Amino acid sequence: MKIDVNQLAEHFAHIPFQVEGIYRYATNPGVPHADYTDSFPGFVFPLTGKIQFQFNGMPYVLSPGKVVHGGAKMKLDKKMFDNTNWEYILVQYRICNSELEESSFSHQHFELSTGQSPRLLELIMRLWHVYNQRGGISMFQTEMLFRDVLNEALICVVNRQISSESHALFERVSHYIHEYYYQGLTIASLAEQYNVNRNRLSYVFRKHSGMGPAEYLLKYRINMAQKMLFISDVPVQQIAQTVGIADPFYFSKVFKKKFGCSPTEYRQKFINNPC
Repeated sequence: MKIDVNQLAEHFAHIPFQVEGIYRYATNPGVPHADYTDSFPGFVFPLTGKIQFQFNGMPYVLSPGKVVHGGAKMKLDKKMFDNTNWEYILVQYRICNSELEESSFSHQHFELSTGQSPRLLELIMRLWHVYNQRGGISMFQTEMLFRDVLNEALICVVNRQISSESHALFERVSHYIHEYYYQGLTIASLAEQYNVNRNRLSYVFRKHSGMGPAEYLLKYRINMAQKMLFISDVPVQQIAQTVGIADPFYFSKVFKKKFGCSPTEYRQKFINNPC
């Protein structure tokens, strides 16, 4: 089940809750599993391996990089994968207000795709160790750490969503550049076409290509010009215009900077050494 991470964050920000129990499970064929979840909802944090749980018939494959939430008293089925060792930590919690509990996410099952996060793993392991100590300080730290764990998990989900969105934007814009590089494209026109500001577009291109959109466009034009020099005897000035660079002197300057010689010299070398 998909979940709106912002709604989930708002839910935990307004509803009082506390840790009910923290349990660590690992591969053990001799231990039978329950047919229903416990009386409290909980988050499952996979540590290693892979195992499948079904909450009310909905399957979830538990593996590192995911966090799964199961509601209280749900029909539970478990599937083991051959030759796969697994380990996970279950954190159960309870809503401290019975009226708010009825409208809470505690009755739902869902998955959070956090990705591999060393900090999240560090926090969940610290939570496990603190919970198993005795005394009031331990109880207090457990409550604080559980909130830190949830905060980190939600941040990981949001960051992955942002990264996915930025990659999709990069794919769309770069594909458009590959199709229409020969036209009078500008960074302003690209940003306007895809309804993003120039700073955002620049960030996305630097993140996914290591260069800004202007440099990316120019590089692609020069590469296309290089191919044209191989397959045609069209004048260099015309090739420059064909790939969208109006100034032939600028074209030659950029080409020489990349390939170490002018377009004319480059073509001559290719003609004399076709292999």
